[in-house]
Amino acid sequence: MDDQAYIHGSYWLETAPPADPAPPPEGPVTVDVAVVGGGIAGLSTAWELARRGRSVAVLEADRIAAGVTGHTTAKLSAQHTLIYDQLRRTRGPEGARLYAHSQMDAIRHAAETAEELGIDCDWEDTEAFTYAEDPGRVKELRSEASAAREAGLEAQFVTDTDLPFPVAGAVKVAGQAQFHPRKYLLALAEDIRRLGGVIHEHTRVTGLSEGEPCVLTTEVLHGGQAGNGGSDGPEITARDVVVATHYPVFDRALLFTRLSPRRELVLAAPVEAARAPRGMYITPEQNTRSVRTAPLPDGRRLLIVTGEHFTPGAGGDVEERFDRLAGWATERFGPLTFSHRWATQDNDPTDSVPLVGPLHPRARHAYVATGFAGWGMATGIMSGRLLAEQITGRECPWSELYDPRRIASVVREGGTFLKTQAEVARHFVGDRVSTPGASSVDQIAPGDGAIVRVNGERCAVHRDAEGQVHAVSARCTHLGCLVAFNRAEGAWECPCHGSRFAPDGKVVQGPAVRPLERREL
Repeated sequence: MDDQAYIHGSYWLETAPPADPAPPPEGPVTVDVAVVGGGIAGLSTAWELARRGRSVAVLEADRIAAGVTGHTTAKLSAQHTLIYDQLRRTRGPEGARLYAHSQMDAIRHAAETAEELGIDCDWEDTEAFTYAEDPGRVKELRSEASAAREAGLEAQFVTDTDLPFPVAGAVKVAGQAQFHPRKYLLALAEDIRRLGGVIHEHTRVTGLSEGEPCVLTTEVLHGGQAGNGGSDGPEITARDVVVATHYPVFDRALLFTRLSPRRELVLAAPVEAARAPRGMYITPEQNTRSVRTAPLPDGRRLLIVTGEHFTPGAGGDVEERFDRLAGWATERFGPLTFSHRWATQDNDPTDSVPLVGPLHPRARHAYVATGFAGWGMATGIMSGRLLAEQITGRECPWSELYDPRRIASVVREGGTFLKTQAEVARHFVGDRVSTPGASSVDQIAPGDGAIVRVNGERCAVHRDAEGQVHAVSARCTHLGCLVAFNRAEGAWECPCHGSRFAPDGKVVQGPAVRPLERREL
């Protein structure tokens, strides 16, 4: 792909209106609820609680609605590829029904919220499709359609779609939606402030002391970049704390053992409206392919194609993956001029259902929302509603389904759990005995990075475009796995739990909260 032909960044971040300043706190803060993380789950939770009269503070290490939420494909869907037949088998018909009901409730709530607040977020009602080109998967699709319908969705098996290529079959679900996530969330943030809440960006939470009240320690990030010259920040005191950092930054619940990080690539290209499919599409085939479109100001549509998922730090040549995705898109949709490319990251729970509720079995005032498995828009909004109900002492019918303290489902689907831990162990042990990526620093080309053994220690070494060399420790500051370099995105990535770092070691994405230590060559 031509490096100069498109924007290296999310369309949602490029086209959203300017956000109001949200500087770090200047002194100690005391609120009813502190929300750690300013993505869709954190902002939705804070807004729900502020509406219920609670004082809230949102603490975001970077910018609100700019992390994983700012890089989503922004489908508001209750159809999560092939989920309902599996839920019917593992959680029973009632579990599948509660899952569908909770997701549809979130979509309806988002529509009502956009209307109530007058949010211009390119909202579009549409249909969602899970399709297959392989005739051998038709039986699986029929079973999924039956299970989704039994769970309460408007679902049916179809063979005709408005894709410009034939499919063997698809599960079609009506009553879904798509939107501009950052426009929606910036409006939510504005309303949080109107309701008396506070939002602090460039404020990394580094510690949680659970008690009555809870106390959070923070680091103020100077220069507007995570891990860039941080200094000790003020304490935040709150009766309740919500950890909504996508991947939990606190390990006391050992939730990292039940999550598997996954990175996916995204390409976008303007197309004439007549060429654009009307629905939202996804297939588990070909290492996942997802398609949707968004309206452009000139009347055209932006075709957004996602796929090529891989484990961060273990994706091989990511540039080749972008090329494969581009090739698939042009083969299916005709000649395309790509305008944007970016990547997104998700966490898959080992037992298929997100973890939303008390942070750990002994938690009384600490809550978590994680494991959205690529469906964070509806699930993030659902999480906000669920956590607000729990914190204010109200009952929610699907609390038990999403409860992070559940054990039975982890045991029942233990094969996935063991596979996840085996993969982590393989990287933790195997990467230490494998050959380093380069035998010397001189072998590293401009723009590239590699693990090099220097004075007996493995160092993560990057040579920038000007030829300057940056060296940091190769050990991830989360749990010590060795990082690997993603040249296409210019980042060090941990294959164990998905932490990502800039070439000079700054934290880009958690669960790590500390930068990679600098090394002198």
